[in-house]
Order: sequence, then structure tokens, then C-alpha cells
Amino acid sequence: MDRRIRTVCIPIAVACLILSAGLAGRAQDANTPPSLPQVCQVTIDTSKVSQPISPYIYGQFIEHLGRCIYGGIWAEMLEDRKFYYAVPAKGDIWRFTEAKAKVLTDSPWKLIGPAGCIQMVQKDAFSGNHSPQITVDGKEVGIYQEELGLVKGKSYVGYAWLAASRGVGPVKISLSWGPGQDQIVVQKIRRVPGKYTRFSFKFTAGDNTENGQLSITALGKGWLRIGCVSLMPADNVEGFRKDTLELLKQLNAPLYRWPGGNFVSGYDWRDGIGDRDRRPTRTNPAWTGIETNDMGMHEFVRLCELIGAEPMITVNTGFGDAYSAAAQVEYCNGSTDTPMGKLRAKNGHPKPFNVKWWCVGNEMWGRWQLGYMQLSHYVLKHNWVVDKMRQVDPTIKTIASGDLGDGGPRSWSRGMLASCADHMELIAEHFYCQERPDIVEHIQQIPNNIRRKAEGHRRLRQELDSLKDKDIRIAMTEWNFWYGPHVFGELGTRYFLKDALGIAAGLHEYFRNTDIIFMANYAQTVNVIGCIKTTKTAADFDSTGLPLKLYRQQYGRIPVAVEHDGQPLDIAAALTEDKKALTIGVVNPLASSTRLQLSLGQVSPAGPAQAWVITADDPMAYNQPGEPRRVDIRPLPSCDPTSPLSIQPLSITLFRIPLR
Repeated sequence: MDRRIRTVCIPIAVACLILSAGLAGRAQDANTPPSLPQVCQVTIDTSKVSQPISPYIYGQFIEHLGRCIYGGIWAEMLEDRKFYYAVPAKGDIWRFTEAKAKVLTDSPWKLIGPAGCIQMVQKDAFSGNHSPQITVDGKEVGIYQEELGLVKGKSYVGYAWLAASRGVGPVKISLSWGPGQDQIVVQKIRRVPGKYTRFSFKFTAGDNTENGQLSITALGKGWLRIGCVSLMPADNVEGFRKDTLELLKQLNAPLYRWPGGNFVSGYDWRDGIGDRDRRPTRTNPAWTGIETNDMGMHEFVRLCELIGAEPMITVNTGFGDAYSAAAQVEYCNGSTDTPMGKLRAKNGHPKPFNVKWWCVGNEMWGRWQLGYMQLSHYVLKHNWVVDKMRQVDPTIKTIASGDLGDGGPRSWSRGMLASCADHMELIAEHFYCQERPDIVEHIQQIPNNIRRKAEGHRRLRQELDSLKDKDIRIAMTEWNFWYGPHVFGELGTRYFLKDALGIAAGLHEYFRNTDIIFMANYAQTVNVIGCIKTTKTAADFDSTGLPLKLYRQQYGRIPVAVEHDGQPLDIAAALTEDKKALTIGVVNPLASSTRLQLSLGQVSPAGPAQAWVITADDPMAYNQPGEPRRVDIRPLPSCDPTSPLSIQPLSITLFRIPLR
């Protein structure tokens, strides 16, 4: 993910404007809003088919950035639960970025008692470099964290690792949703041993609040040490948010790319294995804030199992090396006879993860990337890394870090394909688009960029001897819109109906280029430019998640030829795998309605068509978690496919026609 995307995308956006203006503006007066004919003629030729659509087109990407993992997918409610920062904070706990994202910059834990009663001790630190030790001298002292989102009647579970001297007690762990004595629940621990011991607790909130508090206090005389603390909703699923997990299941993406993204180039995968409470907290190497390493290799693979997806892991070719990458492959796929396989079993998973897909680095062509180097050097590193990975497991599929650029002599993708074609199965490409003032131009950016990448790689196939007899296709491992304020944490941009139209048009373009594009990973799934957004207490699909969900559920696998006279409608069609149904997707970017008259050629409908629509009365309509959806998938009444089919303004419509 390119930190400088705003400058990188400018020439792309200009090209998109020119292309889309040519498409949308034909025969239109400059001052007249574009409109559609009352009835558009659509000819579908099922005898002209393209290569099948890979299910991997519906892939997703998650990264340790903003609130994608923590605050989005992972259920932990506490910030800095392992005390990376000294308690209490020396300055502001939070800062706001230019895009209005709230970022943790110091300890969120506050002190109950006099300022001198707490110190950070290094000896016998539970996790990391230090742990808080509280001096207890008769009066109740301790720490608390606020700004917790609680729901009335909902239960919350957690634990704390505590150690105390003999004279300390009782220790109280409390959850409150207001200042009154009737707005708090307390669990008392009469005696805490001198060695760290895990104490569990469970509370039920008595009211809704965005400012709940968890506190740990003690009476008596002596010292109390707090190793780490955890608090999650009781309905969490193995540490994952239940509400987010349910949406991920509905999305039904076949594959997830992890852990980055820019993050991976400074990430040591070993930090994310072993006892979760003892894993070190690090500064996020590429973005802001801290990385608790609560979600590591085992948790990512388990997430994929829970939602029925394949894992795709990116190895660190920034600050990382070939031996670390090979060890990572062995940890995932090696038998228990191997050193890393034995370590995996020790960490609770004797059976290999059998991860097939591996991205080799992320955006290594970008100067913002940790460990960036010139192409002439990087091709050597890529081949070295892949050789070592394949020595461990020759069955893995590797994806190289590519960037088409202008496709010319200095193109990174050209250089990678020329020097590393024997060391990849796919080559990655990325693109992001900003906002355009004209809706048609805004939407058209996505398919234009997909088409540009596809056409550029077809030219490379013709020009490079290294690609003869090879079928190295594109993995568009990051693609999306990226603009606007960060409402849902760092890079947590909000999406609108007009963005959903662009994502649907992008899917259509992928379907038209199945010969050269094999995989795509929408970036990123949750909060961070995500198709799912969360608050502290709710989760829901953003507008862009709806076409991804609908097409994954209902669209066919075998693309067929389409011709129509309804520009700027974007129409694509595909047969189902069993050829018993024809599916048709229609994106209408205009504020006018139309109807489609289908000509189906050699095939005949066997009955009424099913239909679904995604629309709203405003191109800026959006969904807010916890509130009724303004943008949703709505089933339409069954319709006769031989009669004109209605297309609403500003809409995505998908038809499914049974065939004889």
C-alpha cells in the first residue's frame, strides 16, 4: 500500500478522465446531463466465451494498519494491554492525523492514587521491557482504562495476570458504565500470589455507553504487579469479533492476503507466534501506533478456517531475508520432523497449515517501502528468496512484487518478468483511485485501471522472450478507491453508493480479462479503506462490500460476449458453471432509468429471471454501523427476460436467467 498514493494516482486519474469522458460524452451537449435511451438493445452471444472467471478474483487483503485487525477483526477492547508505554502517560494519549484519524501515542492507562505510587519495573517483566508495579499503602490504588464501548445486557469476559506481595489484598477488578455506585460491577480477589497468576472475570453491562471503564485496584500494604490484561465481548469467537466474523462469512471471499502491505517489510513473523500474552509489543514499523502481535500466524490461519477461505501469506523481502522466509514456509508447511514444524507443534498445531499461496514482498518498487532497493539488485534478492522457499516446499505458488508503470524499458514489472520468470507463478499489481467530481468519471477509473494493467501485460508477453511458453498472469493484490477523511481510524475512509458502482464496474472488467488476470484482493477488508466498517459496538457492510457479496453469490463463471447501445451503462454477462443459467450484471452510473431488451441468440429462457439491485436515491448515500442501511442488496420481483428489463438510476442490477 503506497503511502504516496495521492501523487502516484494523478496521471492515472487524468487518463481515466479522458477515457471515461470519451465514453460518456458522445453526442451530449456540454451543458446537458447525460441520459439513456428508453430501451437499450443488448445482444448476448453465448457461443463466444472467454476463459472461466477465477474465484480468486473475489479475494481480500488485510493488514496490520489502523483498525483493520485491532478494533475491526480482533475482539480485544483494551488498548496497550501489555503496557508497552509507561503508566501513566507523560503527554497526550491520543493525537489526530491530518485526515482526522485518532492514533494512540502514549499509555491509555490512568492512575488511581498518588502520582508516586506506580513505577515501571524491568526485573521479571511479564511482556516486553517493563511491567507496572503499584505500591499499596493502606488506601485503594490502581489503574483504569476508559473509552470502552459497552452494550446494555451484553456480557464481557477477560483476565489479568497479577502478582502481589503478601500484605496486598483484596484486589478488585471492576467494570463501570457510569459514575454511580449502581453503575459498576466488581470482582474481588482475596489473595494474589507472588508469582504471576491468571485471574479470569466476567461482567454484564447495565447500560449502553461509549465511555465504559475497566479498573484494577488493591488495598493493604505492599506491591501489586500487573503483567497484562484482556477484555473482550463474551460472544467472541476464538478471539475474533462475532459481528465482523458473520459479515466475513457472508462476503465469502475465497482467499485472504496477510499481513501486508507496507507493514510486512518491517515485520518479524516470529513475534506473532507462541503464548499470545507473552508476545512482544512493537512499534508499527510502517504506519502509526503499536502492534501487540495478538493476531499472528496461528490466528490468521484460524480466521481463514472459520470463514472458509484460503490463507495467502506475504513474506518480508524488505528488511527480511531468504532464510527467514524459508523458515516461515517450514513453520507453516513442514512436518514435525523439521525444526520449524516442531516449533509449530509446540505452539499448539501439529498438523501443517499447508499454505499454498505466498506473496514475495510488497511494493518493493516503491521508495517508501522499508528495504527498498534498485531493480537490478532486487531481482537477485527475489530469486534468492524464492529458491530458499522452494527448497523447503517445492509445491508452493509464489507471487512476485510488480508495478507496470508505463510498461517501458524501466518498468519494474518488465524487469521482474525478464529476470525472474522462473521464480513466480503470478505477478502482483496494485492501483488506487481518488474521487472525481463527475460520477461517470469517478466510476470509470476502476475499470480503466484494470484494463490498462491487462493491456500492458499482454504487450509484455509479446515483447519478452522470457515469457515464451509461460502463463504468468496478474494478481491485483491491492485495488480500490482511496480518498476522504479517515472516519474509522487511520485510512478508515467512508464509501458511498458511487464507490459501490465503481467496484461493480471493476468486477465486470476483471471478467473481461480472464486470460491475463487470475487473482484480485480488494484492499482492505475491514475499516482501512474497507468494505466492512466497525464501531466499538457494531459492524456492517460499507457500500463497496455489497457488490462483492452479490457477485460472489450469484454471478456466473463463464464470460460471454455482450454488445449494447446503452453507453455509459456497463454490462457484463456469464454462464453459470453448469450452463443452466445466464447471469447479467448492469451498472447504471446515471440519474436516469432505462430498460434493456435482451437478444439471447442460441439460448432460450426456461422461466422468469431472478434479479437483485443495489441503489439509493443519492450517489453519496452510505451505511453507518448500528444504523439502518441506506445502501443494501434488495431482491426484485421475478421478471420475464423476453420483455424489457427495468434498470433503476444509479444502480447495480444483477439478473439470473434459467436456461433450457
